[in-house]
Amino acid sequence: MALASQKDFFSGLMFTTVGGAFAWGATSFEVGTAARMGPGYFPLMLGVLLAILGLVITVQSLSKGGPDGDKIGAFAWRPLMFVIGANLAFGVLLVGLPSIGVPAFGLIVAIYALVIIASLAQPGFRTVPTLILATILAAGSYLAFVKLLSLQFPVWPSFLTN
Repeated sequence: MALASQKDFFSGLMFTTVGGAFAWGATSFEVGTAARMGPGYFPLMLGVLLAILGLVITVQSLSKGGPDGDKIGAFAWRPLMFVIGANLAFGVLLVGLPSIGVPAFGLIVAIYALVIIASLAQPGFRTVPTLILATILAAGSYLAFVKLLSLQFPVWPSFLTN
């Protein structure tokens, strides 16, 4: 049987696998009932729904798709590496990594680093729009998390505030 859409087939398999893993992992917590939900209830239901969605997409991929089979293209290594690297840099810069001597740089620096590194994933990096976006996200995050929600984490580099 030929696949009508390789993209949908493999996406469906991925959803089914991830959903099944979440559902299986949630069973190690108390699930409870719909009236008295335990800590495992939401991840179990979300995992089951994701797995069902994946199965539906996988089955549909056998009949629906582009005229050429909707083939999967080349793997996009550059965006993958920059986006993962941006998230790792954000985590390290936000709270530091004392085991290797990296101090906490705080929320503002971490957001600027996140946006700049993630922007490098796109061919044709443009400095001004990237810095504008970083400024808007840093200001919005500061207002939302520090001022409105009163979350306690470093905002500025630790060596400037001490």
